[in-house]
Amino acid sequence: MVTMTDRTARAERVEVTRDHILTAAERLFAEHGVFSVSNRQISEAAGQGNTAAVGYHFGTKTHLVRAIVRKHSESIEGRRAQMVSAIGGSDDVRDWVSCMVRPVTEHLAQLGSPTWYARFLAQVGTDPALYAITAAENHASSALRRNIEGFNRCLPALSPTVRTERGEMTRQLVLHTCGVRERALAEGASTPRKSWHDTATGLVDALVGLWLAPVTSD
Repeated sequence: MVTMTDRTARAERVEVTRDHILTAAERLFAEHGVFSVSNRQISEAAGQGNTAAVGYHFGTKTHLVRAIVRKHSESIEGRRAQMVSAIGGSDDVRDWVSCMVRPVTEHLAQLGSPTWYARFLAQVGTDPALYAITAAENHASSALRRNIEGFNRCLPALSPTVRTERGEMTRQLVLHTCGVRERALAEGASTPRKSWHDTATGLVDALVGLWLAPVTSD
């Protein structure tokens, strides 16, 4: 007869196993690329004797990528919701850019070192199919939607083409700046900024300049 205690213990073991798999997958994806890593490699790195453990717990690689994103999104979006509420109806572009950048860098700082999430996002961001997963998660975030609405309200008149172009520049700059810093920290190399807070300040400075830059007419 299976008791409640037995079921609880099994659920706890499953949760620990899932967490080990997520951590191993995040690291391997960050270091080698999502499609260069097999489920077998992830299972072995997670200490699982069963090489089918990844498929059993997460299904496809797409589901695994989504699970890694969700593992971090609650902390990031909680911070963003607090920041967006704090600035209220600000008409300063810098305030809204800060709400985009600092929740991510603060989360990375809280994780300590080494971390792999910034490099993982940079890898995912280069593949259209995988990026669609993060885009869908972002679309589901009410805090990010409020952030973008406030940001758009403060911008000067820009054509849809320029907005799209600068939006992609923003995404790439945040992803790769954070990824490069994370790699340097993991390798014990020097970094341009002393902390994640200072890195965010540099990013916000650059992005405000990017969005408020003049548009040259062809």
